[in-house]
Amino acid sequence: VVMADLVPTRTTNAELQALAAQIKSAQQPEIDAMSARLSGWGVEVPAEDSMTMGHGGHGGMPGMMTEEQMTAMENASGAEFDRLWLEGMIAHHVGAVAMANEEIASGSDPSSKEMAEQIKASQTAEIAQMKHMLGS
Repeated sequence: VVMADLVPTRTTNAELQALAAQIKSAQQPEIDAMSARLSGWGVEVPAEDSMTMGHGGHGGMPGMMTEEQMTAMENASGAEFDRLWLEGMIAHHVGAVAMANEEIASGSDPSSKEMAEQIKASQTAEIAQMKHMLGS
């Protein structure tokens, strides 16, 4: 979501803008569903600012950008921003697919496993699109 929020002010690439909007619109319902599951299980839900500001709530998760990478992206614009954003988002999605695969293989909650399947499918398709965009 933080990465998607950077797009409108740093690029005029219409395809990237559309992809970022698509990713952002998919992320919030996923965040809401995961938060509801945690609450339902009696687990404390991290504060939203810890999940979005500087990726502080994601320590150790695969595919998370470092503060240095985020700063470089925040300071870039145009084609350089596009490249950094696509590379960072691909890594982020690869990490999400890895976590989804772990849930599919080892999870016990059917709803969470179903969500993991949906995340895996959508983010795998977006990875392919972003790799294509990097090549063009």
